[in-house]
Amino acid sequence: MKFLVLLAVAVAYASADVSHVVKDDFHAPIVSSSFDIEPQGDYKFAYETGNGIYGQGAGVLKNANSEYPYLEASGGFKYTSPEGQPIELTYVADENGYKPSGSHLPVPPAIPEAIVRSLEYIAAHPPPADVVKAGPAKLG
Repeated sequence: MKFLVLLAVAVAYASADVSHVVKDDFHAPIVSSSFDIEPQGDYKFAYETGNGIYGQGAGVLKNANSEYPYLEASGGFKYTSPEGQPIELTYVADENGYKPSGSHLPVPPAIPEAIVRSLEYIAAHPPPADVVKAGPAKLG
């Protein structure tokens, strides 16, 4: 019984088609690559491969001597998707979060006009201070 299982596994392994996994891109040469890091935490890097993939980025340590230091990073990359579509993405990451941009990224739908008007009304007519202090009413 064990022999049959091993034989079945060996036949399956030998006949497996992995051409979709290993492509020419797998062996793309590195055309250029650089990385520089400074003692205070700043860095920059860039790379390019023989199949047209390119990337670069940089980071700067901000507020290094404060209680809340953070790293401000920016960069981007380019490549061609398997469908042939050129993909280019740029990003900034700072104290406000990660903000990518690229023509291939989905765009959120517009905020409905009624919601925009209601938000404008709420901003123009804040509740009285005594209501804010008291908090929500308790039922029951």
